[in-house]
Amino acid sequence: MAKINIQRVLVAPLDWGLGHATRCIPIIKALLQHQYSVFVACNATQKSLLEKEFSNIQFIELDGYNIKYTKQKWWFPFKMVLQVNRIYKTIKKEHIWLQNIIETYQIDMVISDNRYGLHSTKIPCVFITHQLLVKAPFHWLELCIQKQLYKYIQQFSSVWVPDFASENQIAGKLSHPTQKPTIPIHYIGILSRFDVIKNVTNLYRYCIIISGPEPQRTLLEEIIFKQIQNTIQPIVVVRGLLKATNVLSTNNSNITIYNHLDGASLNAVIQSSEFIVCRSGYTTIMELLHLQKKAILIATPGQTEQEYLAQLLHEKKYAVCVPQNRFNFQKVTDLADAFVYKTPDASFSQQALSNQIHFLIQQL
Repeated sequence: MAKINIQRVLVAPLDWGLGHATRCIPIIKALLQHQYSVFVACNATQKSLLEKEFSNIQFIELDGYNIKYTKQKWWFPFKMVLQVNRIYKTIKKEHIWLQNIIETYQIDMVISDNRYGLHSTKIPCVFITHQLLVKAPFHWLELCIQKQLYKYIQQFSSVWVPDFASENQIAGKLSHPTQKPTIPIHYIGILSRFDVIKNVTNLYRYCIIISGPEPQRTLLEEIIFKQIQNTIQPIVVVRGLLKATNVLSTNNSNITIYNHLDGASLNAVIQSSEFIVCRSGYTTIMELLHLQKKAILIATPGQTEQEYLAQLLHEKKYAVCVPQNRFNFQKVTDLADAFVYKTPDASFSQQALSNQIHFLIQQL
């Protein structure tokens, strides 16, 4: 492939939760800072989030993988198996889609966040992932999945891993597996859309962020609201519902409820809270470690990546971890009060990321 003068960059986040879209925010900021023209391929929900952050990017409609979840944890692996064929078809479809988009919009480079079909022989294509190993119930199954995914990944120009290359790594075996792809791998450090606010005052004892796919988001919300109704502690709840219009009410003046908050407002709420109760999605983990917040993590049942990350961070004493089916607000907050949190060296600098991204692009 002849070296291309890269000016127009397509960024495409996976639709498996909003975490992939939010962690692309610092990537997009880095591109804009160095005067690249940015196009974002995404669905309507992701667009609603990102257009609140940026006014100078162009959106291109691209449907997602639309992964379906289950109420019962034990049924989720079987549900995933039933969706494999559709996922493969989506990967093939998005690969064909990309070739046309490259010509239509004169795209010079693609940055694909976990979308396996968005590679091309025409231009440089970078794959972003923190999962070079996908956790599974059995080791042999992990290796089979890894082998299949590497067939896709190795068709990209390089891999950018949002983690540290050193012993300060956050994602453990997920980002540092024994077997790695044969294409160049660059560890770009953690990503965060949030800036640290200096001299912030704690307004809330707990900030509860209820996010993730349905029906598990609603199930967790029901569990938590049953247990906090009589709280005497100041609590803020962010329901993670981007387009919801219904408002949950409570007679308890100690509880503040939001359906959704934009990035700046969410950042302010998080930093004015002593403890953060949330899912153990990797984007959320990166942001909380950057902000040095005390976290109580609840993995989405059946999502092996979140279960692994929650347990790993608990063992490292970076966060308290509790399974959803054993969540007891009083007990877990007592545990968090007594927990000796450790703070890893996990700082994030937008300027450093911008310079790094620009350098890596120039090497393609």
